Amino acid sequence: MKTGLLHHVELYVTDLPKSLAFWGWFLEELGYEAFQEWEQGKSWKLEETYIVFVQVEEKYRNKPYHRKQVGLNHLAFHAASKAHVDEMTNRLRAMQVPILYENSYPFSGGRDHYAVYFEDPDRIKVELVAPKTV
Repeated sequence: MKTGLLHHVELYVTDLPKSLAFWGWFLEELGYEAFQEWEQGKSWKLEETYIVFVQVEEKYRNKPYHRKQVGLNHLAFHAASKAHVDEMTNRLRAMQVPILYENSYPFSGGRDHYAVYFEDPDRIKVELVAPKTV
């Protein structure tokens, strides 16, 4: 185990079943496996890192998430290749998931950055980025 690697991320969501459906297929496509599950949450794990989704309590649901406020801006994941980014982008489009910065896809992050950006059901920005080729 390397010191400093991310141990886990926990996200509170407004609609747990909707978020699990959205995140489950995506994380499993990246090699994550279901890890823990209970009435109010579920997690997926890849090697030593896991991502947890928990149903937010009703009293905290009234303030929606926005990535431009203080806090998390986005989550970025490694893709296997540029073709993998394209394949996942096509699947996202087929699922009618909004692709961010569509007009500059796949170079929204710059000429040397091949990625797709999209939002989860709570509008948390997600990035899938291809490895740099030399």
